[in-house]
Amino acid sequence: MNDEDKKIIEEEVDTDPGDGDTDDVTFEDNTEVTGGDYKQKVDKLRVRIKELEKKNAELLDSWQRDKAEFVNARKRDDEEKTRFAKFATGDIIAELLTVLDSFESAFRNKEAWEKADKNWRVGIEYIHSQFLNILTSNGLKVINPLGEEYNPVRDEAIETVPVDDESQAGKVLEVVQVGYELHDKELRAPKVKIGEKTSKSDEL
Repeated sequence: MNDEDKKIIEEEVDTDPGDGDTDDVTFEDNTEVTGGDYKQKVDKLRVRIKELEKKNAELLDSWQRDKAEFVNARKRDDEEKTRFAKFATGDIIAELLTVLDSFESAFRNKEAWEKADKNWRVGIEYIHSQFLNILTSNGLKVINPLGEEYNPVRDEAIETVPVDDESQAGKVLEVVQVGYELHDKELRAPKVKIGEKTSKSDEL
């Protein structure tokens, strides 16, 4: 290779990438942040983190309160539905009490009841039992306080009966009409006669 060829090759090969106007290669400044600038950025990040933590706590608290309110509202709604279902048939059952009264009245008249045909009585007693079972399965309960202490809050005293035995004083001696309650709520008070101790002045 002669000297002229070497000169041409050297002119074509650019051995210095930093020279020349056509070079578009840029280098990122990786100079580390130090001193006051570094502390300022760290402080800003710490403040931002605290703000985000506070916001997150507020959102969490709000969500928990909303959830608790929703659960309580759902619970109240379920309780109201259950209560409504229990007493929805209360008016109908109250009207059917007159039918039970008719049965009780027939059974109470022993003389007339005993004169009726035995097979007929058995059939009526079965119908009464079946009818009462249906009502009790729907929450009805018979209140028959015969022999119990008179309860003025529950019972309706229609008459007092003089008694010599002090142990019978204040007790229900006769239930003229049984009472009823539905799911522990009284529908009708029992009508009763209660014993009253005879005073000495009455005995004279």
